Amino acid sequence: MLEHYVAGRWSTPTDEGLPLHDAATGEEVARLSTAPVPAAEALRHAREVGGPALRAMTLHERAAAVKALALHLKETARNELYELSYATGSTGRDTAVDVDGGIGTALGIASKARRELPDGHVALDGPVEQLGRTGTFLGRHVLTPLKGAAVQVNAYNFPVWGVLEKLAPALVGGMPSVVKPAPQTAYLSALLVRRIIESGLLPEGSVQLLVGDPEGLLDELDGQDVLAFTGSAATAARLRAHPAVVQRSVRFTAEADSLNACVLGPDAGAAELDLFVREVAREMTAKAGQKCTAVRRALVPRQRAEEVGEALRARLEQVVVGDPRDPATRMGALVSLQQRESVREGVARLAAGGRLLVGDPHQPFERGAFLPPLLVAHDDPRTPAPHEVEAFGPVSTLLPYDDAADVVPLLALGRGSLVASVVSSDHDFVRDVVRGAASHHGRVLVLEEADAAESTGHGSPLPQLVHGGPGRAGGGEELGGVRGVVHHMQRTAVQGTPDVLTGVTGVWTRGGSRHEDDVHPFRKTMEQLRLGDCVRTAEREVTREDVEHFAQFTGDTFYAHTDEQAAAANPLFGGIVAHGYLVLSLAAGLFVDPAPGPVLANTGLDRLRFTKPVKPGDRIRVVLTCMAKTPRTPDQGEVRWDVQVLDQADDVVATYELLTMVRAR
Repeated sequence: MLEHYVAGRWSTPTDEGLPLHDAATGEEVARLSTAPVPAAEALRHAREVGGPALRAMTLHERAAAVKALALHLKETARNELYELSYATGSTGRDTAVDVDGGIGTALGIASKARRELPDGHVALDGPVEQLGRTGTFLGRHVLTPLKGAAVQVNAYNFPVWGVLEKLAPALVGGMPSVVKPAPQTAYLSALLVRRIIESGLLPEGSVQLLVGDPEGLLDELDGQDVLAFTGSAATAARLRAHPAVVQRSVRFTAEADSLNACVLGPDAGAAELDLFVREVAREMTAKAGQKCTAVRRALVPRQRAEEVGEALRARLEQVVVGDPRDPATRMGALVSLQQRESVREGVARLAAGGRLLVGDPHQPFERGAFLPPLLVAHDDPRTPAPHEVEAFGPVSTLLPYDDAADVVPLLALGRGSLVASVVSSDHDFVRDVVRGAASHHGRVLVLEEADAAESTGHGSPLPQLVHGGPGRAGGGEELGGVRGVVHHMQRTAVQGTPDVLTGVTGVWTRGGSRHEDDVHPFRKTMEQLRLGDCVRTAEREVTREDVEHFAQFTGDTFYAHTDEQAAAANPLFGGIVAHGYLVLSLAAGLFVDPAPGPVLANTGLDRLRFTKPVKPGDRIRVVLTCMAKTPRTPDQGEVRWDVQVLDQADDVVATYELLTMVRAR
């Protein structure tokens, strides 16, 4: 009997439960309770224990914990998860997507969070907005964790990846998670959560597990909670209409099934045809077609339809269907006998008015929930069924199009999809399809010989990019780097003085208090530096000789620096001006403390702007201020400096943010 993990303890439901069977052998794997889950207790523990513990950590500390957890799972639980995954009908290749893909997704999110988010309790969204004339009244958008729970209701087809791709951004965002796996493969999600809990790498209350009847789960949600669902479009619609979601404004995202398409361009040669056939065949057979991103509609030029159909037949008939534990097997079983019957019903609806090109949905197998790859063909691409019916198995429909202009309207008939692929090297055709179809798709893969070797494929969501889609696909977004993290945070506009914004955000705001003392900021370690530590330099005159030397030394002899007559005619300058990069170089010479010290290296600059020309005879000086500090390793960190270069009239001639690596001790 599968156990709940709630409020820091494992508990076994007392009912007999329903048996869960091995998809290939039919043997009983586990039992799943039919009693309602202890939702109220789990949510209370998440809000009162897990949430405060996570919010006490900085964004970087939470990202580091997610990274440590992912590495721990990779080193200690991977083989165990692989072995149990065979019971779901998945082959080793399928499981790699689920297990290794899930671990890799968590690592990717943790890595991006540490690179792109500050090491504090507040994240920033956009620049400072000046709200008054003098700069004493400012505004800035900040992001802070919601104070509820992230409830994830998952699909059966990715019982590991589905948990981790939701868990990682929620944890980094500062929200504890309550995991509700799909019944059919709940035993694999339960094993994953058990190994997460046993790792001891997360604060108590960060992760809880509910197995059984979800009745009443949504009733307990409020406006500080997040509900993330993966599954059918019909279930997503019911959840979206739940009174708690509607009346209490529960933040809701859905990733639902969709009728994804792969388009063969009219320019396709032998190479493109081969890429198209491989992509469609792989997406039909991976996870026995039980993927929300699988290719359900294969669109090809009408004059190539017979050729493409034969090529797909030749490839699909080579697919070995059988026990996923057998290394020779290329496609395993569907998750259950009930799912096989559902797919057969869908194929019957798809084949009405068309013809079955490949496979027999009633092919006998000795045991297990097996089906062969099934390809249906229609001569009329606007036949409703292919754009309305999703047989969630190894099934696709071949549809011809007459003209390139037909492609976008045909794609739109799916009413919103997670992903579409375009196999073409005709970039005019690609441009028109992408621009026309983007409104109906969460992701578009363009595949050609040039990127085929590195392409991750049609059906592979990546942690760097959003995963989700409009309309039928759920209308939500998952992943997407820090976008997934921010989904678990509240955006708040804070208004006040520069010092108020500095205190709230942990980033020095221009116009705020500066601190000057006898110690140059470059002589201070990470611990010693304070936000607002500042140095104001002496002046330096920029001479005509400086400009001429810089032009000859660098080879930058642009006329505004070298030709008096041409420079005088320039409406922006009215005469010879110094190179912008000369101004930066002279500025560095003014503020750099040259002796060895805590500053290890200049790693770049951001937001450079030249705001006023510098002419020979002008005198420049620099105001350098410690703006932000971000630890990178125990021994060093990144310091962001605000740099303002001013002339003798105190006008700003250049402004930028300088990045340096500084010793921690």
